[in-house]
Amino acid sequence: MSGTIVSINLSEEGGVPKLPVTKATVGFQGIVGDYNWFRVNKRNMDPGRAVSLYSHERIVALREEGHPIEIGSSGENLTVEGIPWDVLEVGTQLRVGGVLLELSEPCAPCGKISGSFIEGGFSRIDHAKETGWSRWLARVIEPGVLEVGDWIRIQNA
Repeated sequence: MSGTIVSINLSEEGGVPKLPVTKATVGFQGIVGDYNWFRVNKRNMDPGRAVSLYSHERIVALREEGHPIEIGSSGENLTVEGIPWDVLEVGTQLRVGGVLLELSEPCAPCGKISGSFIEGGFSRIDHAKETGWSRWLARVIEPGVLEVGDWIRIQNA
């Protein structure tokens, strides 16, 4: 079960959309150059929220439903394709190029991404309501450098 990185997305100031870059360094606290409140707020720092991922196939399906979602508009750092999104669960490890990530939790949607959904309906990708449609958050197990086009593979399915 493998796929590729379609886009690497960052936002130096936080918020959405995250904008594409071709290459990025990933450290234990996340992607260098991407603002992440959970990384900069030392009191609430959560290493399980270092990197966010979303499925390109899910983005395409949402667009077919009429949602104005785009790559990076839901705040994901990595847009990937070829990974069976329905089989992902907490603890799944993903080898992404030279980086090893471990999924920590489905990413709960918030109002910041409402512009990506019909009538602001961001709950369309709420894991509790629509299993298999959420973005995923991950901790960094092995840091490294990523480039668009790098492969991604489930390590421990």
